[in-house]
Amino acid sequence: MIITDREAVTCNARERAAIETVDLGELRYTEAVTMMDHWVARRRSESVGDRLFLLSHPPVITFGRNTRTDELPDDALGIDLVPADRGGYATYHGPGQLVGYLVIDLDGAGPARLIRWLEETVIGALEDLGFCAYRRDTPPGAASLVGVWAGEDHKLVSIGMRIRDGITSHGFAINVDPDLTVFTRFTACRLPGVEMTSLARLAAEHGAPIPTVEAVRAALASRFAAGHPAGPSKNAASADQPSSDEDQER
Repeated sequence: MIITDREAVTCNARERAAIETVDLGELRYTEAVTMMDHWVARRRSESVGDRLFLLSHPPVITFGRNTRTDELPDDALGIDLVPADRGGYATYHGPGQLVGYLVIDLDGAGPARLIRWLEETVIGALEDLGFCAYRRDTPPGAASLVGVWAGEDHKLVSIGMRIRDGITSHGFAINVDPDLTVFTRFTACRLPGVEMTSLARLAAEHGAPIPTVEAVRAALASRFAAGHPAGPSKNAASADQPSSDEDQER
Protein backbone atom coordinates (compact mmCIF):
# COMPACT_ATOMS: atom_id res chain seq x y z
CA MET A 1 0.00 0.00 0.00
CA ILE A 2 1.24 3.50 -0.83
CA ILE A 3 0.60 6.11 1.86
CA THR A 4 0.97 9.85 1.89
CA ASP A 5 2.83 10.24 5.21
CA ARG A 6 2.17 8.09 8.24
CA GLU A 7 4.26 7.27 11.31
CA ALA A 8 5.43 3.67 11.56
CA VAL A 9 5.60 1.96 14.91
CA THR A 10 8.93 0.83 16.37
CA CYS A 11 9.29 -2.91 15.99
CA ASN A 12 11.38 -5.55 17.64
CA ALA A 13 13.65 -8.01 15.83
CA ARG A 14 11.07 -10.80 15.63
CA GLU A 15 7.99 -8.71 14.91
CA ARG A 16 9.32 -6.02 12.61
CA ALA A 17 6.84 -3.57 11.08
CA ALA A 18 6.62 -3.59 7.29
CA ILE A 19 8.58 -1.03 5.32
CA GLU A 20 6.06 1.65 4.43
CA THR A 21 6.05 3.48 1.12
CA VAL A 22 5.65 7.25 0.92
CA ASP A 23 4.75 8.78 -2.45
CA LEU A 24 6.31 12.26 -2.89
CA GLY A 25 5.60 13.03 -6.55
CA GLU A 26 8.29 15.23 -8.15
CA LEU A 27 10.96 17.04 -6.10
CA ARG A 28 14.18 18.78 -7.05
CA TYR A 29 17.15 16.59 -6.15
CA THR A 30 18.66 19.15 -3.77
CA GLU A 31 15.32 19.52 -1.98
CA ALA A 32 15.00 15.76 -1.58
CA VAL A 33 18.52 15.46 -0.15
CA THR A 34 17.75 18.13 2.45
CA MET A 35 14.58 16.26 3.41
CA MET A 36 16.51 12.99 3.53
CA ASP A 37 18.66 14.26 6.40
CA HIS A 38 15.42 14.83 8.34
CA TRP A 39 14.08 11.37 7.45
CA VAL A 40 17.30 9.74 8.65
CA ALA A 41 17.30 11.70 11.93
CA ARG A 42 13.71 10.67 12.64
CA ARG A 43 14.47 7.02 11.90
CA ARG A 44 17.53 7.11 14.14
CA SER A 45 15.44 8.56 16.98
CA GLU A 46 12.85 5.79 16.39
CA SER A 47 10.07 8.34 16.04
CA VAL A 48 9.19 6.65 12.71
CA GLY A 49 9.68 3.20 11.28
CA ASP A 50 11.38 1.99 8.11
CA ARG A 51 10.23 3.84 5.01
CA LEU A 52 10.70 3.85 1.24
CA PHE A 53 10.21 7.24 -0.44
CA LEU A 54 9.21 7.08 -4.11
CA LEU A 55 9.59 10.18 -6.27
CA SER A 56 10.97 11.64 -9.47
CA HIS A 57 13.36 14.51 -10.15
CA PRO A 58 13.59 17.21 -12.80
CA PRO A 59 16.66 16.59 -15.02
CA VAL A 60 19.87 16.37 -12.98
CA ILE A 61 23.13 14.42 -13.08
CA THR A 62 24.42 13.39 -9.66
CA PHE A 63 27.80 11.89 -8.90
CA GLY A 64 29.44 10.16 -5.93
CA ARG A 65 32.66 11.33 -4.36
CA ASN A 66 34.87 8.94 -6.35
CA THR A 67 33.65 10.10 -9.77
CA ARG A 68 36.41 11.34 -12.10
CA THR A 69 35.97 14.60 -14.01
CA ASP A 70 36.38 12.77 -17.32
CA GLU A 71 33.26 10.74 -16.52
CA LEU A 72 31.06 13.83 -16.35
CA PRO A 73 29.42 15.65 -19.30
CA ASP A 74 30.57 19.02 -20.52
CA ASP A 75 28.57 22.18 -19.85
CA ALA A 76 26.91 22.00 -23.27
CA LEU A 77 24.46 19.39 -22.00
CA GLY A 78 22.65 22.07 -19.99
CA ILE A 79 21.73 19.80 -17.06
CA ASP A 80 22.68 20.59 -13.47
CA LEU A 81 25.60 18.59 -12.03
CA VAL A 82 25.21 17.91 -8.31
CA PRO A 83 27.64 16.03 -6.03
CA ALA A 84 25.95 13.29 -4.01
CA ASP A 85 26.69 12.00 -0.52
CA ARG A 86 26.36 8.33 -1.52
CA GLY A 87 28.20 5.42 -3.03
CA GLY A 88 28.47 5.05 -6.77
CA TYR A 89 29.50 7.32 -9.59
CA ALA A 90 27.63 9.51 -12.08
CA THR A 91 24.01 8.91 -13.04
CA TYR A 92 21.09 10.79 -14.52
CA HIS A 93 17.69 11.46 -12.95
CA GLY A 94 14.79 12.94 -14.88
CA PRO A 95 11.19 12.58 -16.05
CA GLY A 96 10.18 9.00 -16.80
CA GLN A 97 12.36 7.61 -14.05
CA LEU A 98 11.20 6.39 -10.64
CA VAL A 99 13.59 6.99 -7.75
CA GLY A 100 13.40 5.14 -4.44
CA TYR A 101 15.09 6.48 -1.31
CA LEU A 102 15.29 3.81 1.37
CA VAL A 103 15.56 4.96 4.99
CA ILE A 104 15.66 1.92 7.25
CA ASP A 105 17.41 0.59 10.33
CA LEU A 106 19.56 -2.30 9.12
CA ASP A 107 19.09 -4.05 12.46
CA GLY A 108 22.42 -5.86 12.18
CA ALA A 109 22.44 -6.54 8.45
CA GLY A 110 25.61 -5.46 6.68
CA PRO A 111 26.27 -3.65 3.39
CA ALA A 112 26.58 -6.76 1.24
CA ARG A 113 23.31 -8.18 2.52
CA LEU A 114 21.57 -4.82 2.03
CA ILE A 115 22.61 -4.52 -1.60
CA ARG A 116 21.77 -8.15 -2.45
CA TRP A 117 18.35 -7.82 -0.80
CA LEU A 118 17.68 -4.51 -2.56
CA GLU A 119 18.56 -5.95 -5.96
CA GLU A 120 16.40 -9.03 -5.39
CA THR A 121 13.44 -7.01 -4.09
CA VAL A 122 13.44 -4.74 -7.13
CA ILE A 123 13.83 -7.76 -9.42
CA GLY A 124 10.78 -9.31 -7.74
CA ALA A 125 8.74 -6.16 -8.36
CA LEU A 126 9.76 -6.15 -12.01
CA GLU A 127 8.80 -9.82 -12.33
CA ASP A 128 5.36 -8.93 -10.94
CA LEU A 129 5.08 -6.48 -13.84
CA GLY A 130 6.06 -9.15 -16.36
CA PHE A 131 9.73 -8.20 -16.88
CA CYS A 132 12.70 -10.55 -16.66
CA ALA A 133 15.66 -8.93 -14.91
CA TYR A 134 18.61 -10.13 -12.88
CA ARG A 135 21.57 -9.12 -10.72
CA ARG A 136 25.24 -9.67 -11.57
CA ASP A 137 28.26 -10.51 -9.42
CA THR A 138 31.26 -8.22 -9.84
CA PRO A 139 34.50 -10.01 -10.76
CA PRO A 140 37.52 -9.12 -8.59
CA GLY A 141 39.14 -5.89 -9.76
CA ALA A 142 36.34 -5.05 -12.20
CA ALA A 143 34.04 -2.05 -12.22
CA SER A 144 31.01 -2.64 -10.01
CA LEU A 145 28.07 -4.43 -11.58
CA VAL A 146 25.71 -3.68 -8.69
CA GLY A 147 22.23 -2.88 -9.95
CA VAL A 148 19.54 -4.64 -11.97
CA TRP A 149 20.16 -5.74 -15.53
CA ALA A 150 18.06 -6.77 -18.51
CA GLY A 151 20.93 -8.03 -20.62
CA GLU A 152 24.69 -8.40 -20.33
CA ASP A 153 25.31 -4.82 -21.44
CA HIS A 154 21.91 -3.28 -20.67
CA LYS A 155 21.44 -1.78 -17.21
CA LEU A 156 17.90 -1.05 -16.05
CA VAL A 157 18.28 0.02 -12.40
CA SER A 158 21.11 1.92 -10.72
CA ILE A 159 21.82 1.67 -6.98
CA GLY A 160 23.76 4.02 -4.71
CA MET A 161 23.39 3.84 -0.93
CA ARG A 162 24.71 5.53 2.19
CA ILE A 163 24.95 3.83 5.60
CA ARG A 164 25.54 5.82 8.78
CA ASP A 165 25.37 4.15 12.16
CA GLY A 166 23.20 1.38 10.74
CA ILE A 167 20.65 3.71 9.06
CA THR A 168 20.44 3.76 5.27
CA SER A 169 19.74 6.62 2.89
CA HIS A 170 19.70 7.23 -0.88
CA GLY A 171 18.64 4.19 -2.89
CA PHE A 172 17.84 3.23 -6.47
CA ALA A 173 16.51 4.56 -9.78
CA ILE A 174 14.38 2.58 -12.23
CA ASN A 175 14.23 3.67 -15.85
CA VAL A 176 10.55 3.47 -16.73
CA ASP A 177 10.48 5.68 -19.84
CA PRO A 178 13.15 8.40 -19.53
CA ASP A 179 15.21 10.10 -22.24
CA LEU A 180 17.94 7.46 -22.53
CA THR A 181 20.05 9.62 -24.85
CA VAL A 182 21.22 11.66 -21.86
CA PHE A 183 23.12 8.61 -20.59
CA THR A 184 25.20 8.61 -23.79
CA ARG A 185 26.63 12.05 -22.97
CA PHE A 186 28.64 10.93 -19.96
CA THR A 187 30.02 7.73 -18.39
CA ALA A 188 27.16 6.36 -16.33
CA CYS A 189 28.09 4.29 -13.25
CA ARG A 190 31.74 4.10 -14.43
CA LEU A 191 30.67 1.54 -17.05
CA PRO A 192 31.70 2.95 -20.45
CA GLY A 193 30.68 -0.16 -22.40
CA VAL A 194 27.22 -0.42 -20.88
CA GLU A 195 23.98 0.87 -22.41
CA MET A 196 21.17 2.01 -20.13
CA THR A 197 17.76 0.60 -20.99
CA SER A 198 14.19 1.15 -19.80
CA LEU A 199 10.95 -0.68 -19.18
CA ALA A 200 9.50 1.16 -22.18
CA ARG A 201 12.23 -0.16 -24.46
CA LEU A 202 11.92 -3.69 -23.11
CA ALA A 203 8.14 -3.59 -23.53
CA ALA A 204 8.48 -2.41 -27.13
CA GLU A 205 10.90 -5.25 -27.90
CA HIS A 206 8.28 -7.76 -26.78
CA GLY A 207 5.20 -6.00 -28.11
CA ALA A 208 3.91 -5.42 -24.58
CA PRO A 209 2.31 -2.31 -23.08
CA ILE A 210 4.52 0.10 -21.15
CA PRO A 211 3.71 -0.09 -17.44
CA THR A 212 2.52 3.12 -15.85
CA VAL A 213 4.60 4.75 -13.15
CA GLU A 214 1.67 4.08 -10.81
CA ALA A 215 1.88 0.35 -11.55
CA VAL A 216 5.63 0.33 -10.88
CA ARG A 217 5.08 2.19 -7.60
CA ALA A 218 2.48 -0.33 -6.48
CA ALA A 219 4.69 -3.30 -7.34
CA LEU A 220 7.60 -1.81 -5.40
CA ALA A 221 5.44 -0.96 -2.39
CA SER A 222 4.15 -4.54 -2.23
CA ARG A 223 7.58 -6.13 -2.46
CA PHE A 224 9.30 -3.80 0.01
CA ALA A 225 6.48 -4.25 2.55
CA ALA A 226 7.11 -8.00 2.49
CA GLY A 227 10.76 -8.06 3.53
CA HIS A 228 13.80 -6.55 5.25
CA PRO A 229 17.54 -7.13 4.70
CA ALA A 230 17.92 -8.34 8.30
CA GLY A 231 15.31 -11.06 7.78
CA PRO A 232 12.85 -12.18 10.47
CA SER A 233 15.33 -12.21 13.37
CA LYS A 234 18.22 -10.03 14.49
CA ASN A 235 20.14 -13.20 15.42
CA ALA A 236 20.05 -14.30 11.78
CA ALA A 237 22.01 -11.20 10.74
CA SER A 238 24.57 -11.10 13.54
CA ALA A 239 27.44 -12.24 11.32
CA ASP A 240 27.03 -9.35 8.88
CA GLN A 241 27.48 -6.18 10.92
CA PRO A 242 27.44 -2.81 9.10
CA SER A 243 30.20 -0.26 9.49
CA SER A 244 29.36 3.07 11.08
CA ASP A 245 29.78 5.15 7.92
CA GLU A 246 29.91 3.41 4.55
CA ASP A 247 29.03 4.18 0.96
CA GLN A 248 27.53 1.41 -1.11
CA GLU A 249 27.38 1.49 -4.85
CA ARG A 250 26.40 1.91 -7.53
